[in-house]
Amino acid sequence: MKPQHRAVPTPIDGQVSVVTEAEKPVGGLIPVYVAIANGSDEGRAIHPSQVFALNQNGERIAPVPPIEAAREAGGANKLKAAVESGALGGAAEGAVGAGAGALAGLVSGGVGPGAAIGAAVGAAQGALWSAPLGQGEAENQANAQIQGLALNDTEVRKDFTVSGYVFFPAGSYTDLEMLVVNTETGATETVKVPWR
Repeated sequence: MKPQHRAVPTPIDGQVSVVTEAEKPVGGLIPVYVAIANGSDEGRAIHPSQVFALNQNGERIAPVPPIEAAREAGGANKLKAAVESGALGGAAEGAVGAGAGALAGLVSGGVGPGAAIGAAVGAAQGALWSAPLGQGEAENQANAQIQGLALNDTEVRKDFTVSGYVFFPAGSYTDLEMLVVNTETGATETVKVPWR
């Protein structure tokens, strides 16, 4: 899913406004962009775990947490990042190996062959040692990116807007429903919008 610039609702005096847009399915998931504007005098708390997709029977379907959503989507981008990270790690190890080989070559009387052997050994070791580290780092970066795109627990103050993605299992839905908490009184209200 590529980050895109999306429209957000303008706060309307006295109202909580919600705009949604469902993306094309990714693996077994549907990412849904949700933007909330608060035009009321009281702050509102938003909890993504309280955003639900409603199916044709009116049943509420809970969202998939962002990290689980990344895993369920197939992780193709993670794999690419891991391969690129592993290749870069192997190249760096190759450079260190070439330096060590050159030193060994100087001691034994020839820089060229020592450097070549050191580079080959270093690149092989780097690829083996860096690939798992690169994959872990790529997963951390992908998870951070997913968290950055996701709708988070937050307070929406008067005239503020928040937005992000919520992820649902692939299916056929009619509406999106969310519970919004009034931060002044603790009361909850249900906001329901058509699935788009």
